[in-house]
Amino acid sequence: MAGLVTTFGAGAMTNSIGEIRDADFLFVIGSNTTEAHPIIAMEMKRAVKRGATLVVADPRSIWLTSMAERHLKLRPGTDIWLLNAMANVIVTEELYDEDFVAHNTEGFEAVAETVRAYTPEAAEQVTGVPAEEIRATARQYATTRKAGIYYTLGITEHSHGTDNVYALANLVLMTGHLGHASCGMNPLRGQNNVQGANDAGATPVFLPGYQRVDDPAVLAKYQASWGVELDPTPGLNLNEMMKVAGTQLKGFFVMGEDILLSEPNVAHLEEGLNGIEFLVLQDIFLNETARFADVILPAACFAEKDGVFTNSERRVQRVRKGVEPPGEARADWEILQDLARLCGADWDYGDPAEIYAEMVKDAPKFAGISHARIEREGGIQWPCASPDEPGTTFLHEGGILRGKGLFTPVDYRPSMELEDSEYPLLLSTGRTLYHYNSATQTRREQGAGFKQPEAYVELHPKDAGRRGIADGDLVELLTRRGNLRCRALISRQVRRGCIWMPFHFAEARANLLTNDVGDAVTGTAEYKVCAAEVKRLSEQPAPVAFRGSYYAVEGPGPGKVDELPMAPVSAADPGD
Repeated sequence: MAGLVTTFGAGAMTNSIGEIRDADFLFVIGSNTTEAHPIIAMEMKRAVKRGATLVVADPRSIWLTSMAERHLKLRPGTDIWLLNAMANVIVTEELYDEDFVAHNTEGFEAVAETVRAYTPEAAEQVTGVPAEEIRATARQYATTRKAGIYYTLGITEHSHGTDNVYALANLVLMTGHLGHASCGMNPLRGQNNVQGANDAGATPVFLPGYQRVDDPAVLAKYQASWGVELDPTPGLNLNEMMKVAGTQLKGFFVMGEDILLSEPNVAHLEEGLNGIEFLVLQDIFLNETARFADVILPAACFAEKDGVFTNSERRVQRVRKGVEPPGEARADWEILQDLARLCGADWDYGDPAEIYAEMVKDAPKFAGISHARIEREGGIQWPCASPDEPGTTFLHEGGILRGKGLFTPVDYRPSMELEDSEYPLLLSTGRTLYHYNSATQTRREQGAGFKQPEAYVELHPKDAGRRGIADGDLVELLTRRGNLRCRALISRQVRRGCIWMPFHFAEARANLLTNDVGDAVTGTAEYKVCAAEVKRLSEQPAPVAFRGSYYAVEGPGPGKVDELPMAPVSAADPGD
């Protein structure tokens, strides 16, 4: 990516989590924050309670929409229309920050010209969001100084996810919501230390610190530092790797991930794994991928090892061993170091502090951070180039890091697979409060299992009624890639014509259904939109008592919150 998007690294928040509570306008798009990021959501709740305006753009009604001033319930995959229409209002009504644009950006005119065709009225026809709601949101965002954008996978998990991010960056740049507190562009990381993994270079295009592997100067620096020759060719991204399993790729080392639950179109991936020669799994529990493993290396969990995690706000924090690993389990770094030695590398690290020092010494963004300093001062936010710098609470203070923020015009492109007569519904997938990612850990815990014991699909009452489906029925869910069985949850959380299900359940893997077409830049698969159909099964075993993604905190009482935004309804409900 270019411009603003790359100046702060892949996916890092420009601002800090603690600043959210002081924001006056929160635009949350493609993020079920209360369920996927409950701690960050608490800060949003504090801001709203203080008087901030919250606008949520999401195809589903989620808990956060129950406290929002405005819910922009857009049709899945139409984010570009919504965001460009907001930009249209800001440009045509001259609400943009003229001084900021003139002195801190380039390419504004190209974006201004592109968005002229994206009127709110035209956007309403595509997105389903009323034109006046688009106008009101754009005006409030543009005219509020402390206004922040917060997004997650609902923006990026599309075949045009990069375009979605560019469109958000355009809004930030044209309004000057950058370089001061409680604003900015803030992607929320989906798992702990995903930020740290990217920081360390766990991508096919970057060495540590977001230094491109195909940059000759960067390559020369690392070759001199590491004393080895390095290949300047970027490698395959994750989506590309999954597609060539068993053909181009014959061996896999899978560490801390259950690819047969989390990757799209996993039936195709399973076929590929049947053709590989060797698979190593390094994890704390057996999972679906273990079925294909030749060797399993028992790893230690976070509480059984030392190191650092970096969170969404770029804060590097110490992780300290609380207990010894069980049995033969060992810390990841110890396992990897022994493997490297057996492969001929002369690695001799004594502890994680030495490894971290090795990682940061050639990465200017992190060079001022060390285990010893974190022990003395607490977590430190990068960029932090030297030990005497305090770290960076929010980015771009005093000027955009690349010199000038680059506007990027983007046009709407439909999702790669839309509804048709055979598959008339649009399926999206996501996370719930009670289970974490592939649920390798949470489904081993009684409390989470009691709250949410089995998979389900949410259907609008009208869609369920047409198919003769009642709440709690066992149904078959089908797409062009596969089919599965799960419970039906009839609810107005979803739009008519749309369905939604979580991907946590191995016995009903949502990713048997999802489309593995990838974004042209990042390769991220289009988990959020694919054509589907739901059919009621003739045999109906007794349902397990649960309410899907509905949950409640006991109340009333001090500090209690009723977290039941909308009651489930029957298929016969006459409402829209």
